[in-house]
Amino acid sequence: MMDIKWLKTFIVAAEHENFRIASEELFLTQPAITKHIKRLEETVNIELFDRVGKKIVLTQAGHHFLPVAKEIFHQYEQGLEGFETWKQGYVRKLVIAAAPQIASSILPMILRKFMDEYPDIEVLVHIVSSYEIGEEISMSRADIGISRLKPIQSTVQVEALHQDRVILVAPYHETLKLSEQHVLTTFRLITHNHPEYWEELLRTVKGSYPFIRTMKVNQMEITKRFIEQGLGVSYLPYTTVMEELNEKKLMEVRPDKVLPPASSTYLLSKVKTEEVNLFISFFKEKIAGLS
Repeated sequence: MMDIKWLKTFIVAAEHENFRIASEELFLTQPAITKHIKRLEETVNIELFDRVGKKIVLTQAGHHFLPVAKEIFHQYEQGLEGFETWKQGYVRKLVIAAAPQIASSILPMILRKFMDEYPDIEVLVHIVSSYEIGEEISMSRADIGISRLKPIQSTVQVEALHQDRVILVAPYHETLKLSEQHVLTTFRLITHNHPEYWEELLRTVKGSYPFIRTMKVNQMEITKRFIEQGLGVSYLPYTTVMEELNEKKLMEVRPDKVLPPASSTYLLSKVKTEEVNLFISFFKEKIAGLS
């Protein structure tokens, strides 16, 4: 009878064509790797590797057997995953691909309420950049995408769910009422932490304040921490800084010469399953009350 561990060993060894690397990846000794391969070869009654000194290469049979082994192992893992899901009381599954700035701001509070209302739906979250979410949906690696960018893939359905106002954010000062001119001429402007609006916004800001100093930071969470520490100011979507504003870690600076843009939240999908439709309706309802 074939042991699933032998298949895993064969797959890893075949990918590297190296027993030593396979042993390191699988946390097994090289003799154990050799034993697994030998037992597998005895079971299928054919050699899967040619051994030339310390080197190994797949035989013709090995090349033919590799996709078979991968399919068997994939089915095994899927079966175990499904059984574990059943044990935890889930009968349905929803995979969400979310941009980091959404996953760290509005998504947790919405997900918590959704999971409380639909406890039979197992929710899995993939955190990927806004640029990659369209691909996740197009390749069916996720059921729903929540992004700050429209995808380029024609197979993906896109719905603009929410227009978020963008605000100028500065370090919190308890007594000072900071003006736009003061913060943009005193602090560095932290830019490019959002994928949609920075190029046009930066031109607008420089039109009114041509001598501003800028600093590129491509992650929103890092941008917020930098602002808290007095390293700069930035234009950020309101829903991404609600918590910090309430906790008085950051403060909003009212616009004067610069009219900030809006930031859109897009919901991406490919197949509208019942679970997808449930989440879309739920997300729309909850996000409408945030700003």
